[in-house]
Amino acid sequence: MTTAHLIIPSQPEKGEVTERQRNFVLKVAAKELKEDEQTREQCLARLREWIHQNRDIQGCILDDRFLLRFLRSKKFSLHMTQQMVLKYLNLRKCFSHICSGLDWKDERFLRLLNEGYTFPSPFRDKNGRRVVLTVLKKFNTSLFTSTDMARAHTITYETMMDDEETQVLGFNHVIDIAGASPSIITMWPPNEFATLVKWADQSFPMRHKEINVVHLPSMFKYVYDFAASRVSQKIRDRTKFHDTLADLHKVLDPPTLPSEYGGIMSTNEMIELWKEELINKRDRLLSYDRMNLLSDQGIIRRRTKINDADSLNGSFRRLHVD
Repeated sequence: MTTAHLIIPSQPEKGEVTERQRNFVLKVAAKELKEDEQTREQCLARLREWIHQNRDIQGCILDDRFLLRFLRSKKFSLHMTQQMVLKYLNLRKCFSHICSGLDWKDERFLRLLNEGYTFPSPFRDKNGRRVVLTVLKKFNTSLFTSTDMARAHTITYETMMDDEETQVLGFNHVIDIAGASPSIITMWPPNEFATLVKWADQSFPMRHKEINVVHLPSMFKYVYDFAASRVSQKIRDRTKFHDTLADLHKVLDPPTLPSEYGGIMSTNEMIELWKEELINKRDRLLSYDRMNLLSDQGIIRRRTKINDADSLNGSFRRLHVD
């Protein structure tokens, strides 16, 4: 796979493209995640068993597609997967104003979407990754709040994370900060921003493969430094800065971007295609509200020592049967 391809269900040659893409995804899963059919089935069974036995977890979604987002994010390590499930449920509970009732038909979300604030391209990049665009100048702080901003991203990411191809291949983020209002900085309570950035990095089962920041004004540099200090080194290493669109085009094929950024499809067209995906996933996202975490006692903090050998946890890769 060397070029971008379009994600449209009715495209011609659908079978051929799907089969070629499926083989590519299987190769990436085997190489990067050590995933194969036997590992996948054993892991799913053990994870379901652990969830059933965990009295702190209520109403957790148990189908393959939902559980695999966590397993793949943690490369099939049982202990790390269990912890991410708990942290994800805890995030949803502690930030319920952001994570519950994720309805794309919500008037405030729709207004932000139609403005072109954040949305995925219908084209995958040369590595098969979903390209997610965020255009900060489209966020009007006199009309929207920090909660609106966070919910827009949560609806977007939760919808895309339900796709198994994306679970394996990951995300390519493009964040354009040109023309952004300085009031975006002050609308966030510092403590909430710091906690949300840190928890989202640890709790959301997303493979952030590339983060491309375009047109970073100097006044936003300290915001980036603040956020970067609260995420993993891996995320920091995968963040690249571009002063011009020409620089961005060196690492991302222009067809994956809106025509306003040198691509072949307008932002409005991309948004309309994205709405089709949102329609298909609406009931799925709303069903997540039935999940609950009664207590966060099972979450292991950094100060807690972990002894894998003495617990049910450990790595799923140990489950292979000769």
